[in-house]
Amino acid sequence: MRRRPQKVFGTARRRYYETKLAITIWILAVAARLILIDQPYIDHWSWRQSDVAAIARNFSGRGFHFAYPQIDWAGDATGYVGTEFPILPFLAAICYKFGGIHEWIGRSQAVIFFAVSLPFFFLLVREVFGGDAAVWATVFFSFAPLSVFAGRSFMPDVPSLSLAIIGLYLFLRWVNNGRLLLFFLAAIAISLSLLIKITSIVIAAPLAYVVVGHLCQPRTLSGFTVKRPTIYGGIALFLLITLVPSAAWYWHAHQVAERFYPHHLFGAGGIRIENLSWYWNIARQTATSSLTPILSIMAMVGLFVPPRSKYPRLFHWWLAAMFLFVIIVGWGNRHRWYQLPLVPIAAAFAGAACAFIGSKIASSRVAVVTLSILLAGSFSLLACVYVRPLYQPSGGQLRDAGLELNRITAPDALIVAADMGDPTIFYYARRRGWHFIERDAIYAGTPSDSQQVTADLEQLRRRGGTHLVFTTNTFWWLDYYPEFAQHLAESAKLIQATAEYRIYRLRPE
Repeated sequence: MRRRPQKVFGTARRRYYETKLAITIWILAVAARLILIDQPYIDHWSWRQSDVAAIARNFSGRGFHFAYPQIDWAGDATGYVGTEFPILPFLAAICYKFGGIHEWIGRSQAVIFFAVSLPFFFLLVREVFGGDAAVWATVFFSFAPLSVFAGRSFMPDVPSLSLAIIGLYLFLRWVNNGRLLLFFLAAIAISLSLLIKITSIVIAAPLAYVVVGHLCQPRTLSGFTVKRPTIYGGIALFLLITLVPSAAWYWHAHQVAERFYPHHLFGAGGIRIENLSWYWNIARQTATSSLTPILSIMAMVGLFVPPRSKYPRLFHWWLAAMFLFVIIVGWGNRHRWYQLPLVPIAAAFAGAACAFIGSKIASSRVAVVTLSILLAGSFSLLACVYVRPLYQPSGGQLRDAGLELNRITAPDALIVAADMGDPTIFYYARRRGWHFIERDAIYAGTPSDSQQVTADLEQLRRRGGTHLVFTTNTFWWLDYYPEFAQHLAESAKLIQATAEYRIYRLRPE
């Protein structure tokens, strides 16, 4: 009779220390994402963030037309495009009205969503793999390079993933205890996750596993917490809440793309299977610079650790869904943020591996502490090494050119930008225009010859283009296409030149 209270007390004390560790990790993780929170959109993902930021600023400056997001690179057209549910740029636009336009406003959204989701991730892993695994998984998820960098970027990926994690945990709790509030919170979280980023549809795999696992459990004297007729009806309602809003919004986004120039739907064209070398490059990049080799190795070990829970293969199903997603959306996965859901999956498996190894050497406290310090220290060091290049201001010359265009051009100027398809120039110029060269406003790549680049410039000049800008990435055009350079000298005037950019005023027809 005495042992049981002691065991309960020991378990409670263990949970207390695990929670304290999780809170400490949470504080450090949020602090890591606040580093350079006010950095301009000139880092490794500048072009994607500049698009989202432009939509936010256009909401603020051109009217809060929620259903019609606007980009800046459609020239003299309205620039309405089909996008994900634009709640993030819309909220940023509202904040702009009170605090002005600042990069930290957009970036902070990802930080907030991550901060809210991290406790749910901890609880989810604890439910499947136990407390020790949950602590280690929280460390890995918090400081993996891809997670840190994406977690302070003005993009929809981290908010969408965060909501998916929250929804998955709440759904698991609902299945276990049947509380109606948990059901609706889970459904709303998953619905918003899909609206913000439809690629989060892969969360359907672990959700389905939870349902199947629950229904396949043998009945006991206590029965199911959620009776089978109840769960059947609940799943139907859950699908209705989660899928119908997304279907309606993405149908609308498709209609916007069909009706308005440049007829662009964000994410379209990503579904394309590539060759083996393509996937090998994705796997290599994910295993090294996105996760770090240490996290990848520990996750591989954790794959084979037998979890002791009612839903032991939850993360396996999520991993299988991500594997299929990477294969099918091969072209889309050229952007590493598409692999972001692999971070919590790998973190969970790595946490399980750490807990398993720790249990085998638990008799030697010195060994446990030493190995833990070595593992945490080496992982943190590698995470710093791999994440630092992503912060480099690779788009700095684009921002500088944009700021100069804002200073020397009229507000109605139309900019022709040789920018390699990066809209950062337009965002900081606060001007509209076209990528150069373009096809239906979409950047068409490097010109094949002088005739092509000259014809494209003349077409855009006839459409109202007033200024042409080159940056260091495209200075070589002026040497490689001599006939175009000669035409430019005759049809435009160089008005500003630095080591980073050259700005020409185009002579009107």
